[in-house]
Amino acid sequence: MPFILAPSILSADFANIQRDVEMINNSKADWFHVDIMDGVFVPNISFGFPVVKAIHKHAKKPLDVHLMIVNPDQYITTFRDAGAAILSVHIEACPHLHRSIQAIKAAGMQSGVAINPHTPAMALSEVIADLDLICVMSVNPGFGGQQFIENTYLKIRTLKDMIHATKSKAKIEIDGGVTLQNASALLKAGANVLVAGNTVFSAKDPAQMILDLKNVEI
Repeated sequence: MPFILAPSILSADFANIQRDVEMINNSKADWFHVDIMDGVFVPNISFGFPVVKAIHKHAKKPLDVHLMIVNPDQYITTFRDAGAAILSVHIEACPHLHRSIQAIKAAGMQSGVAINPHTPAMALSEVIADLDLICVMSVNPGFGGQQFIENTYLKIRTLKDMIHATKSKAKIEIDGGVTLQNASALLKAGANVLVAGNTVFSAKDPAQMILDLKNVEI
């Protein structure tokens, strides 16, 4: 079964970001994963609209934008205009999550919801049928290169059961600590999208690492 690989641009070389965007364009990767951090929701700041626009200008594949920010609703159309094709907001940052999901759809993007490691899968039970993507944080959000959280496998299986029960079309995306060593197990558990940042960009040959990840046995 084919799956989607989304290299995380957060791990790219920002001094050579166009080069790294072109590398992903020419690789077997499927999406660009773009992490937006505000220093409030998570203890780190990444980049804002000008960088997203610059990536989109050169990208030939969809931008999967992951908002790790407070008050994401006020920026939905701005990220659409910056080039996002898929937009994920955090359940922990959205007091009116259903409204946020509908606003993303109304803006013409695929709607995603991200959940932190401590948030149970069942927290999505009332909205899962409306989602295009569920971004499962398999590390605590805010920094790249963290250790993978093993409980993620159980969360994937629970979400898969919920998707089947509700006939949802949502894809399950795993974000954090994805490596060649665990990619196959994640896909077997039910993941559809793998985000890989440090694994790709710290490799001697990032394009070859992307190919190796795409070729893992399922």
